[in-house]
Amino acid sequence: MKHALTAAVAAFCLNGCTMAENDPSAAPPSPASAGEPARDIMVWDDLLSRPQPEPDHRIAYGEGDLQFSELWLPIVDGIPASGHPTVLMIHGGCWQTDIAERDIMNWIAGDLRDRGIAVWNIEYRGVDREGGGWPGTYEDVLAAAASLVENAGRYNLDISNTVAIGHSAGGHLALWLAARQSALPGNGALDIVRLPIGTVISQGGLPDLEAGTRREGHACGTEAPRLLMGENPTLTSPQRMPAPSAHQILVNGARDRIAPPDYAEAYRNANLARDVTDIALVTIPDEGHVELISPGTAAWERQVELIEEALGRR
Repeated sequence: MKHALTAAVAAFCLNGCTMAENDPSAAPPSPASAGEPARDIMVWDDLLSRPQPEPDHRIAYGEGDLQFSELWLPIVDGIPASGHPTVLMIHGGCWQTDIAERDIMNWIAGDLRDRGIAVWNIEYRGVDREGGGWPGTYEDVLAAAASLVENAGRYNLDISNTVAIGHSAGGHLALWLAARQSALPGNGALDIVRLPIGTVISQGGLPDLEAGTRREGHACGTEAPRLLMGENPTLTSPQRMPAPSAHQILVNGARDRIAPPDYAEAYRNANLARDVTDIALVTIPDEGHVELISPGTAAWERQVELIEEALGRR
C-alpha cells in the first residue's frame, strides 16, 4: 500500500471531500432528505484502516517491478474451486504509481472472492514511472489481459464472459481495454487481446482524456491525462475511440468531487451523438469516490449486483 495515500498530497488527489474549491466540475454535496443532516462521505483512512485481505497468487506478465497481476481465487471446502467467473480489475490513482497501486482494490477483490468470483487485479506503470504514459501504460494493460487469457486454463478460470472493472483513472483504462477489442489491430499498444469482455464497469472513471487536459484545478491535474493521451485521442480516450462490443456501465457517487456524475453523462451524451446506445449510468445518492471500492457501502453493493447480473449469477 502506498503511504502517499495518507499524506496530504494524496488526500488532495484522491479524497472526494477535499477537492479544490475552484474546480467548476466539482459536484455539490447532495441535500439531506426530509430534514435529516447530510452524512459525511468516506475518506481514504476509513478504508485503509480496515484489515486488508491478501491475494492468492502473483503472476508476472513482464520483467518490470510493476508488470504483474494478482489472482484472487475462490476456495471451496479448503481447495481452490474451478470454473469460476472472472473479473479483471484495474486500480486508479490519477494514473500515478506514487499515489496508488493495485492493493487499493484488495478489499473489493477479497469481497468478490468470498462470493465465488475470481479476480485478476492488475498492476501497471503509471505516468510517473519510466516507460509509463503513452504507450507503456496501455501496453501493460494489454499484456496483463493477455496474461489472463494465457493463464486461465492453468487456474481453471472461466473467462468466457469476463467483466472488466476499474476505479477512477482505472475506469478510463477499463473502458479503453474494452474499446481496444473493437479497434483496428496493430502492434504494441495498438494490439488487440481477444479477452471476451462482456461488460465493462467504470467506477467513478475519467473517460475523456481531452477534457482532462483542460480541467485546471482538478485533483489529478492536467499533466497526467496529457501524458496518457499521446498525440491521438482516438487511440487513447474512450470518448473518441470505436465503441466496444461490451455493455458499458458507469457508476458514480452523487457527492464524488473527483469524478462527479456529470463526467459520465458527458461520456454517454458524446456516444449517443454517434449512435452508441449500450451505456448505462448508475448514480449512488449521498456517497462519494471512496465508497465505490469499499465493501459494505451502497455503491459497492449495487456494483456487486451489476457484476453478478453480468456474469449470469442473478
